[in-house]
Parts: sequence; structure tokens; C-alpha cells
Amino acid sequence: MGGNSPCASCKLLRRRCAKDCAFAPYFPSHEPQKFAIVHKVFGASNVSKMLQELPIHQRADAVSSLVYEANARVRDPVYGCVGAISYLQNQVSELQMQLAVAQAEILCIQMQNEQVIPTQEINQDQKSYFIQDELTQYLNYGSSSSNNNVIHDSLKRDNMYGHDMVS
Repeated sequence: MGGNSPCASCKLLRRRCAKDCAFAPYFPSHEPQKFAIVHKVFGASNVSKMLQELPIHQRADAVSSLVYEANARVRDPVYGCVGAISYLQNQVSELQMQLAVAQAEILCIQMQNEQVIPTQEINQDQKSYFIQDELTQYLNYGSSSSNNNVIHDSLKRDNMYGHDMVS
């Protein structure tokens, strides 16, 4: 801040805060933990070099990113932000699979209620083919084999437990 109160970096590093301090605009004295964690992970010298290489209008965003990455590195020293991103991507994938299964179950229930084709005229192999074909068309997963497996596996699971969802 160069005058009244030193910025968080100068306070932590125990040095005098100059008027042209590179850290002062981004690490105010009332947020000492912000600089402390960035300093712990990246080092003051490296942060200073990074900030000096950037145009002034991008520095605040860079500091925000450095703080986020430093916090992630402290929580997960090996993967940092990548670990958090991977975790969230896995959650999205699991939820998409659950949604596909739920949609397939809804379609099966709707088909049971509509009685599209009388069940006594179809044997079990034809019924499985018919349902899988209808599910594929309904859910628009025709081009993705993994999603078809999810639907097919869901039907197998229900048959495994002793009841047939389709009859």
C-alpha cells in the first residue's frame, strides 16, 4: 500500500511496502491468508515474476487463479485442481448413467401401461430385442454403445432379481 499499512505480502515477508509494490493491489493487508497460501505453494519470487510478465488488466484474474490453485494444492498436493475437476467429471458421468437408467425404467413402465403389442404373441428373445430397440430410439443413444450397455445392463439387473420389467 506504500504508506499507512503494508500489503499482506510485505507484512508476511517482513519488509517495507514501497509505493510501487507489485503485490499491494492484489494482496491487501486485511487478507493475509491469501498471500500466505500462494507464497507457500509458489513462492513470492515466482509470483512476482508471473505478475510482471502479465499485462496489468490480467493480473487480478491471475492472482485469483493462483489463490485457487494454491488452495487446491494444499488440499490435494499431488493433483491440485485436476483432482477436483476429475472428481466432478466422474460425478457427472455417474449421474448421466443414473439418468439413462431412470429414463429406461420410465419407458418400460409406459410401455407396460400402453400394451403396444400383446405379450402372448411374442417370445422372450423377441421381447428383449423389441424393448432394447425402442429404448435406443426413445433415448437417442443409437450411436453410443456404452449407453446401450447401460440400458441393457439395467434390464439384465432387473431380470436377475427375479422379476421381468417388461411383462
